[in-house]
Amino acid sequence: MSECTVIIVNWNSWDILTRCLDKLRQQDFQDFQVMVIDNASGQQAPAGLSRRYPEVKFVSNAANSGFAAANNQAILSSDDTEYVALLNPDAFPEADWLARLMEAARKYPEYAAFASRQLMDRDAAILDGEGDVVHVSGLVWRDGHGKRVGGESLTPREVFSPCAAAALYRRDALCSVGGFDEDFFCYVEDVDLGFRLRLKGYRCLLVPAAVVHHIGSATTGGQQSDFAVYHGHRNLVWVYVKDMPGWIFWLCLPLHIAMNLAVIVLFAIRGRFGTIIRAKRDAISGLPVMWRKRRAIQKARSVLPGEIWRVLDKRLVFRR
Repeated sequence: MSECTVIIVNWNSWDILTRCLDKLRQQDFQDFQVMVIDNASGQQAPAGLSRRYPEVKFVSNAANSGFAAANNQAILSSDDTEYVALLNPDAFPEADWLARLMEAARKYPEYAAFASRQLMDRDAAILDGEGDVVHVSGLVWRDGHGKRVGGESLTPREVFSPCAAAALYRRDALCSVGGFDEDFFCYVEDVDLGFRLRLKGYRCLLVPAAVVHHIGSATTGGQQSDFAVYHGHRNLVWVYVKDMPGWIFWLCLPLHIAMNLAVIVLFAIRGRFGTIIRAKRDAISGLPVMWRKRRAIQKARSVLPGEIWRVLDKRLVFRR
């Protein structure tokens, strides 16, 4: 039994997975176990991988169930640990990464989720992000993405939710909200999870001293690939419909619709009309299912809409 389980979902990323596992071996904090869920990679695993990492539990799925479902699978089977850390195979933690997260979890028991500071792997002077931001329109982004590092405080601070590329959660909190929504498959599923945790009264703390170096979308063609654009922009709509509570939903619905129309125009100008239209079409076709989920989520929420309003981004000009 370990205090923490580090979960890595792998899909055709064997070449970088070994670098990630080597970084985990170098962690200052050692009371953890590692589980790698391979989601039916088309590429063969390197010969002798399990012998090279005997401390790692490798699980091979027969089909690619998606990032959300594979993480749920691992979370459910990690019932002997109090915390689960999610780590992408293209996120390479510094030696004190897990120690800093676990220290924060003990020091701030009022928080249930903990975000890392993510630096660009290609250039550690550029931020990949410090937790996720949710705008009142329903648009989401990683806080600080693309900014040059310099002079940021290392003092922990509250953020809306963690990016699941490198995050720590109390396992009981994840189970209490049912884990990830597997209909999302991948992209923005971590924001949806963080939103549902918020609705149950759980909060998220950014731990800036917990640092990973992140490539980002290493196996899906990059964040602007058709795959990423489709899933990301379909799932944006579903997050808003499922999670935006009470009067905020109705107050900001015109803004949400306007944002989606603007996104369609933007991607059409970029020559991506087919991809973005398919994403929004499928988002709309999935609304009956998402509305049923909304009823259950909002009925079970533990906080008033005003508490969510407090942590939403309300700037008139936003980054994306």
